[in-house]
Amino acid sequence: MFVRSVVAVLFTAACLHAQTLAIQAGSLIDPSKGTVERNQVILVTDGRIVNVGPNIPVPEGAQAVDLSKSYVMPGLMDAHVHLTLGAPGELSLEAEYLKSSSAMRTLKGLRNARDILMAGFTAVRDLGNDMNYIVTDIRRSLEQGWFAGPSIVASGKIIGPFGGQSHDLSPEVGRFWHYEYIDADTPDEVRKAVRQNIFYGAGVIKLVADNSPYTYSQEEMRAAVEEAHRAGLKVAVHVLSDAPARDAVLAGVDSIEHGFQLSDDVLQLMKQKGTVLVSTDIPVEQLRLMGTAGGIFPPPEETGASILDRLKRAHRIGVKLAFGTDTVLEMPGRTRADMMLDYLGVWQKAGIPAAKTLRCMTTEVADLFGWTGRRGAIASGEAADIIAMPANPLDDIQSLRRVHFVMKDGKIVRQ
Repeated sequence: MFVRSVVAVLFTAACLHAQTLAIQAGSLIDPSKGTVERNQVILVTDGRIVNVGPNIPVPEGAQAVDLSKSYVMPGLMDAHVHLTLGAPGELSLEAEYLKSSSAMRTLKGLRNARDILMAGFTAVRDLGNDMNYIVTDIRRSLEQGWFAGPSIVASGKIIGPFGGQSHDLSPEVGRFWHYEYIDADTPDEVRKAVRQNIFYGAGVIKLVADNSPYTYSQEEMRAAVEEAHRAGLKVAVHVLSDAPARDAVLAGVDSIEHGFQLSDDVLQLMKQKGTVLVSTDIPVEQLRLMGTAGGIFPPPEETGASILDRLKRAHRIGVKLAFGTDTVLEMPGRTRADMMLDYLGVWQKAGIPAAKTLRCMTTEVADLFGWTGRRGAIASGEAADIIAMPANPLDDIQSLRRVHFVMKDGKIVRQ
């Protein structure tokens, strides 16, 4: 509390010359605690929160923002997106390479970034499949204020054993998966691939552990962890099956992506080690559109059953969960954000309370990103990423579909 108070004083003193926004929050949600405070004032200056409380003085000349009839909370976060992927019909990575130019992929990414921001997602982690580091450039354009979109942590190219996530290709067509993947088949090659991604602006490292009969060893994944952690980056690993997931956890990775077939033993190990499960609980309706996703996933009904069972067990065991969607297709009349919010229904079917779901869409993702104290909460010194809606998502998580106010870094982008 003392530190928060000092920060508030310093911000107030330093920002008296700047335009201050005074948000009148009728109900302020703290997702980290699952609580609601009534009639709060949030002061925002220069993109950051200066002070929060029921009786704080509002500077003369501050711009009033009336959310007195709304439920106000930090912006939503998604730990697993692919902004530049998306086509109607079954997912085919090879078709994306062959039919979509880098310009079209960039435009698609900017459109998706804007759509998800307007729906209340103020931060995402993009885990590859973006051709030659397109999302890194999208991130830079957003940070420079050229376009509206969420804060982005981007992985750059996905690192994996030979072949990326493609299967059964003719040797005569060449290694065109190199647009999006780096082949790395020894610990030294893995280290070099990590360094390449960092050189080109990656904010997280992603590996694919078990997309082929040959899977990454614990030694190879540990090489990625050591190299990434030395540079202050975290490591996410795409893994579906149990044995490679165990090796990934023992290698010290920060998050397991998907993990649809994990046993209770591996989930217990993840809890013990503090490994985050970004569970990407794809709704069956979207799985049917994806088909087998070019051989990446088992048949849709089988995958859907595995997802729901694994999510229930992970929740029961107490694995640290972070919300991530992995939406990669287009549906007529629906935005990327609409499809991301469909994942809420899977969490409801798994019996996860709304309060925990909300925490996993904010606090837990911020912690995974290494942003605790900077983004993900409404408190003094935090970035002013704020959303509001007319109903309480702690009572009904589907209320998140009704977001009507979005502030990103202190700027109102939807009202």
